[in-house]
Amino acid sequence: MSDQSTVTIYMPEPAQRVIAANARYKVLEGGRGSGKSYSFADALIARAAHEKIRILCTRETQNSIRDSVHRLLTDRINELGYDNFYGIQKDSIYSRIGSEFIFKGLHHNISEIKSTEGIDICWVEEAEKVSEDSWTILIPTVRKERSEIWVSFNQEDEDSATYVRFIKSPSPDCISAHLTYRDNAMFPEVLRRQMEYDRQVDPDKYEHVWEGKCKGYSDALIFKGKIVVEDFETPDGVQFYFGADFGFSNDPAVLGRMFIKDNCLYIDYEAYGVGIEIDDLETFYDSVPDCRRWEIRADSERPDTISHLHRKGFDIVGAEKGKGSVADGISFLRGFEKIIIHPRCEGAIDNFKNYKWKKDKITGRILPIPAPGSDHWPDAARYALERYIKSNNPNIRFL
Repeated sequence: MSDQSTVTIYMPEPAQRVIAANARYKVLEGGRGSGKSYSFADALIARAAHEKIRILCTRETQNSIRDSVHRLLTDRINELGYDNFYGIQKDSIYSRIGSEFIFKGLHHNISEIKSTEGIDICWVEEAEKVSEDSWTILIPTVRKERSEIWVSFNQEDEDSATYVRFIKSPSPDCISAHLTYRDNAMFPEVLRRQMEYDRQVDPDKYEHVWEGKCKGYSDALIFKGKIVVEDFETPDGVQFYFGADFGFSNDPAVLGRMFIKDNCLYIDYEAYGVGIEIDDLETFYDSVPDCRRWEIRADSERPDTISHLHRKGFDIVGAEKGKGSVADGISFLRGFEKIIIHPRCEGAIDNFKNYKWKKDKITGRILPIPAPGSDHWPDAARYALERYIKSNNPNIRFL
């Protein structure tokens, strides 16, 4: 058995400073790809391997273990070479010296959390979504002597309960650090391409997503209040719709699968990537289940790409588009009660949450013109549902 004391863990300097501090509240916030969650995960894994502690991993909503950091911790245990120190179970993780990782959601399990004793460290991931009521109950629950609460999140709203509590008006016993991709020497190239694209095409989104600043354009969001991200099982026998948007240069390429149920649009699988070459599209598309069994409607401005994919065995046609098609498609999509996106569809989550109207540069007035940058998935959804959009049939909502 290898000597785990020789394991080297890379961690951004601001994260090291926060984790090593003598403070009850340790907060890492900032932009995507900055290493916040990895830093907390790696530090907890290393500590729990050599010191018997009890760790509660929580977030506002956890419908299943897949919503938790269980997978992240499992992957990091393997990556760091701590396999011999841990037993991975379906709903928990144990170290060989008796440390325990527990996973619970706050919203539905608050009574269970209140009765959970002996918590040494509580890690609250995606903490931006935690309500003031949840914080009020959680904090006194973590009451063991010298216990700590670790908080990681990406900023959304400067008036959120989490931002106010830990950034605007922190207690004296709180230390925090703002991290961006610049702090992460391991920042992956695939994220760098996405970051550069957003910086060039959509500066507002870049500032929010990558620099980790509070979102300053919520009033301009096209699908504000419509997007729900949750784990769900796709029912048997549903009719699937496939839409594709082709990437140009650094533009993301998208193939998405969706279905309609109870006046909601469900998005359950996607292929989403930057810099996908035409020769790689076949493999790229085949990552989406059933894409060879159903018709794919795609951007008609790339007939050569459509022809190439058709020769590869895909039932793919160009969307008709036409005057007013963007406005009609947006109106149709906004007509759904909710657009429910599976957590694995990260491209769809990003695009639908950040798709916004342009603003007049002088007056700041919101214009009825979609801004570029996060339109790839909404465009793919418009293409997929084009026949129904053009039919103006209100009964489509209940298929």
